[in-house]
Amino acid sequence: MPPTALRGGAEWPTGQVRQPIRDAGARGSCQSAGRAAGPFIQLSGGGGQSAQGGGAASGSWVCAVTSVPGKMAQRLALQRLLSLPTRGLLAPHGRALGTSAGRRSTFNVQDGSDFQDRVVNSPKPVVVDFHAQWCGPCKILGPRLEKLVAKLEGKVLMAKVDIDDHTDLAIEYEVSAVPTVLAMKNGDVVDKFVGVKDEDQLEAFLKKLIGA
Repeated sequence: MPPTALRGGAEWPTGQVRQPIRDAGARGSCQSAGRAAGPFIQLSGGGGQSAQGGGAASGSWVCAVTSVPGKMAQRLALQRLLSLPTRGLLAPHGRALGTSAGRRSTFNVQDGSDFQDRVVNSPKPVVVDFHAQWCGPCKILGPRLEKLVAKLEGKVLMAKVDIDDHTDLAIEYEVSAVPTVLAMKNGDVVDKFVGVKDEDQLEAFLKKLIGA
């Protein structure tokens, strides 16, 4: 399936179960019990692109997701109006990942206010990992990226955003497939990629963000 199948803005599970494509193998699955994770697809085309163009490396695997139900969209609009923290409604309070100084550079976003404080208003560059528990490729990329961020010893932070817990953030940042990673500096998205990258590509992505 070509990348154009992902266009049209943020999309979301609708409650159906959809099987992953054949031969997913070691790449993992996009299936979630009781909900559709969308097709497990391979992006074609060139290497990673800028935030303006988006994109992913050739052969990168992602989980596409289906459209936002009307009731969910209405609920999210009401939550914004009432300033209700989404994370507090949907799941227990999260925690920073790990104990070492490097590991503390990675944290789980709690709600919209937490995202504003720790990502948008961060004095340091931040990589934002939009992921899902049902996404096989996310389980490959997440630990790989987290390890490289830890090696930078606080020069860059990593914010993890579960799209099921933070639908509003995924919609706001136009996430239509996972994993999607944004590079943010001074509150602005300065770079972006979709899909799994190898360590060399991730190191180059991080060095570009911190200006190394």
